[in-house]
Amino acid sequence: MKGTTILIDQQNGRQLAAMMVDGRLVDLLVDPVEAKTPQPDAIYRAIVDRPIKGLHGAIVKLGNGQNGFLKDAKTLAPGAKILVQVSTYGEGTKAQPVSQRLLFKSRYLILTPGAPGINVARSIRDENERVRLLEIAHDIWPEDADDLGLILRTACIGISDNEITDDLARMLETAKSVLSDTDGPAELLLDAPEAGTRAWRDWAPTDPHDVVDEAGCFETHGVWDAIEQFKSAHAGLTGGAFMYVEPTRALVSVDVNTGADFSPAAALKANIAAMRELPRQLLVRGLGGQITIDFAPLAKKDRRQIEQIVKAGFKKQPVDTTLVGWTPLGHLELQRKHNRTPLQELL
Repeated sequence: MKGTTILIDQQNGRQLAAMMVDGRLVDLLVDPVEAKTPQPDAIYRAIVDRPIKGLHGAIVKLGNGQNGFLKDAKTLAPGAKILVQVSTYGEGTKAQPVSQRLLFKSRYLILTPGAPGINVARSIRDENERVRLLEIAHDIWPEDADDLGLILRTACIGISDNEITDDLARMLETAKSVLSDTDGPAELLLDAPEAGTRAWRDWAPTDPHDVVDEAGCFETHGVWDAIEQFKSAHAGLTGGAFMYVEPTRALVSVDVNTGADFSPAAALKANIAAMRELPRQLLVRGLGGQITIDFAPLAKKDRRQIEQIVKAGFKKQPVDTTLVGWTPLGHLELQRKHNRTPLQELL
């Protein structure tokens, strides 16, 4: 199957969304059966509990016995009520990372409380289109939104004025409702979006015909078969090489192997193939944190080439990933944001 197809399905009362490109699974979103921890993007009215002096932060109560960890909370006194948004996926019993920097995201725009101004995504370079979008925003922008900002996203290109206006009006109403709801106990104010909503919002399909939203579409389009390959730590590579991608409590270990090819160039070929494939493997598996890569034998002169491949691959991804550097033993370390629940905990 050529081209990009987005599939939205249901399983056990939850949504799942998959992006297939030329028949390959390149991204996967799965709602938890029961959200045991606060999910990224959810917004809470929180109550400051106690400071964590060594980390210059504080534990905040989110309600229902759930806690969050807020950085840079020096000026907040215990008992203070604040609005926070879950910023990343929390591991185990750790307090959920939260932030006071709220973002209200939709398919076409992002509202930014505390960062006023109307802006168009830099990736929209057509000047006529930029002017059109700015005119739409200014026509509907409320006069009392002094502390609220707006970013019109790339998905706005070619979209009708009415669609953008309706989306902006809806998001302004949502933001106003949440931002004014500051009094009361710690509780959830705006839940995290379901997988189908996130697919429309984050993957922004340009043609609605590229989206299949019907029960059983994962089976008919081979998504379940593709997912099965990611349940194993083993990931096949070109030329018979392979790697193991294994999460532990401390880090994600990546072990690259040449397979049956023992030719002089086999190791470099395997390492290059592994680094081209690794972004997809981490994204679909929902893995983040510290990534440590143990390469097949790699000469120091080839490290620069490997670094360039790594940077190029992760640059295209929606998850922030930083190349940290090389260890004395020749391992490459990456740091990747936790922005979703690992696949192994969902399926």
